[in-house]
Amino acid sequence: MRHYETLDYDKFYHIYNHGVGNRDLFSEPDNYEYFLSLWDKYISSIAVTYAWVLMKNHFHALVKIKNESEITPDRVLNPVRGGNIPSKQFSNLFNAYAQAFNKRIGSHGALFERPFGRKLVDNEYYLKRVILYIHNNPVHHGFCSHPIEYPWCSYLSCISIKPTKLHREAVIGWFDGEANFKTMHNGKLDIESIEGWLDI
Repeated sequence: MRHYETLDYDKFYHIYNHGVGNRDLFSEPDNYEYFLSLWDKYISSIAVTYAWVLMKNHFHALVKIKNESEITPDRVLNPVRGGNIPSKQFSNLFNAYAQAFNKRIGSHGALFERPFGRKLVDNEYYLKRVILYIHNNPVHHGFCSHPIEYPWCSYLSCISIKPTKLHREAVIGWFDGEANFKTMHNGKLDIESIEGWLDI
């Protein structure tokens, strides 16, 4: 079931999308890197990112939409007037990536499902659960045995000291420190119960 809620300012959301008809979104490393560059280009002006994962045919991210005063038409690409700027920026991201991806593989037509999925995250319990869910997605789908082994997710950025635009200090703080962050990611996660809550 898809969620049609407007993206409200100053709210946390789990954002996700799939390839339409189960189409692959990424077929080679350059695709993942290009999507991330577009994410920075379109989304960093309207939202703060706390966690993300890119899978072959879908992706997940935890973001907080910025305050309305921070999101002005002069700060975003292709601004929309009279509409919901955050939602439009996500649409712009998907359209830009789909055009480039289709051109790269010599295909055409829709790439992402519409509308994109979004779920309001309104308490700290689910905030942490969504982060664990996002980072454990590659484990759940059999790509690795631990998130540290998967290159296209934010787990490594959270435990690294390298510069990043990810707001890892906040993430580590929600888990009461890096040690507990790692411990929680080592435990078994009830993926199905989280997916039930997310309706995905």
